Parts: sequence; C-alpha cells; structure tokens
Amino acid sequence: MSAHRRPLNVRWLAAGGAAVLAGIIGVALLLQTGGSACAAPPSTTTKSGKATFYDLAGTSGNCSFEVPSDDLYVALGPAEYSEGAACGAYLDVTGPKGKVRVKVFDSCPECEAGHLDLSRTAFKKIGAEVDGIISIKYKLVTNPSVPAPITVRIKEGASQYWFAARIDNHANLLSSVKVANSGGSFKAAYRTDYNYWLIDSGAGSGPYKIKITDVYGNTATLSGIDMDPGTVQKTSVTMSGGSSTVTSKSSSSSSSSSAASSSKKASASAKPKASVSASASASSAPPVESATTEPAVTNEALVNLAAGEPTAAASCG
Repeated sequence: MSAHRRPLNVRWLAAGGAAVLAGIIGVALLLQTGGSACAAPPSTTTKSGKATFYDLAGTSGNCSFEVPSDDLYVALGPAEYSEGAACGAYLDVTGPKGKVRVKVFDSCPECEAGHLDLSRTAFKKIGAEVDGIISIKYKLVTNPSVPAPITVRIKEGASQYWFAARIDNHANLLSSVKVANSGGSFKAAYRTDYNYWLIDSGAGSGPYKIKITDVYGNTATLSGIDMDPGTVQKTSVTMSGGSSTVTSKSSSSSSSSSAASSSKKASASAKPKASVSASASASSAPPVESATTEPAVTNEALVNLAAGEPTAAASCG
C-alpha cells in the first residue's frame, strides 16, 4: 500500500510585500553519528524558534486528518514530526501578538527543528501576516481539550487481511494501538509516517476492539469499530483532562467528513458505539503479539520526550 504523501505547497514568507518560498533544508536534523534524522516530538518544555505560514491548497496534510474547523494547525519539520509520532498533539505557540493553540496536522520537509509552519489563520493570531516570519516560543500541551470524542477511520484498501486505521481526537501523544477481532486476542499495530496504524497480516473482518494508550498511560478501548474503509466512525470516548482516568461522553451531533483523499463520505447514520476502560499504566495491558515493524521512537522515549527529558533513542546531540 502506498503511503500518504504531502504534495508541494506554497509557503509564504512575505518580505517587502512579496511571497517567497520558506525554509532551508535542515542539516542540523542529522545525528552526529549515523546521519539519520532525529526523532523527537515536541515536549512540554518551552522552546524558542520561528514561525512561517502556508496554505493547504486542497490537501489533508501528512497526518491524514480532516482540516480542523477552527483552521488552527501546524506542520512540523522531520525532527519534531518524528515520522508521525507527533500527529494529533497540540502546541501552544506564543508570538508578538499573543498565543494560539494549534493541532499537529502536517509535516514540513524543509523545516529545521524549531521552525513551525502554521496555518495562515493561526499565524495571523500571533503575528503580522506581512512579516512572513516571526520569533516564537512553543510547547506541547498536556491533556488539551479536543473538539469531539475519539474517531476512527479505516483506510481505503484495508480488509480482513490488511488492517489500517487512523485515530483522531486522542489529545495526547499516542504510544500504542492494539486491535482485536470479535472474540480474538489483541494484536499490536505500528504507526506509519502518514499517521495510520497498520497490521500487515490483518486483524480479521471485524467488528473490532481498538485499545489505545497515550504516553501518560491513559488507555481507552473503542468497541464496535467496523471494517468500513473511508468512513469516519464516531465514538463516545475521550482521553483528556486527567493523567490516569478516561471519561465517556455523548458523541458530537455534528456530522463528520472524510479526509480529502477519501472517495467516500462519512456515513450520516454513524452512531456512538464505543465502550471505555481506563488504566493508569500502559504496562497493565494484556500481552499482545509483536508488531511487524518497530516504531521509529520507542514508547519509553515518547514518554520522556513529552516530559522534556532526553533519551538515547531520540537524542539530537
């Protein structure tokens, strides 16, 4: 299956009223040993950097999300995008005019670490559009509010023999996703750089239970997820607002739309159908089969990175 790739977008850097392409290839992203790009999602430690802005031009971005209704999103460079590990998290970004909260939505291949490429709407909230580039401070938000309960979207081309699902509205960085077919045991999925969780051998025909765990050990089990490629399936589950509990709420009454790359609209008859379980520790999960591909960043590394602690697995020094 081919990965979702972000097309070349126009990036605006207003200088003397003229728009020019933004950014320089970030050689600083390379490790001093080995030459591979650092994988370090944003942390809760406040960092300094710069921001530019861009227009989507019809694409859904590398995280494969629908465009947020408030149009507040950000694209991260390879180091902080971390091959999709940062997708769905939220950053507080402070600029000359104030602060804005943005969802990690896209990757910016030419952005070095510390260079955030904001939506035009987000940029204008904290800086003057005519400046094109501004100095900022930013940090990862812990337990942010999300616009709706968790949703699941099965990717086009998926089947009982090849499982691929996108999870949205999970609030914090995710560390693992496990899937069980009806009556079966859980299998571990692995994350792609286009933000789908895959099981190459498949997970059966469904319906599925999907257990998600964030970097703080919060877990939720989404039940009754169908093999319905291209449809955004709503649940009644949230995973935000506390470090050890998960609460269940009613599903949003607003209709969901499929991603821009989807050829199928979300079903208007989709109903909340998720149960919820909570755990204070990811280690309490039952044993599962190993994923066929290892994530670029380990779960332990993600936890440390969220807290702003360096790790051997994702150090940029």
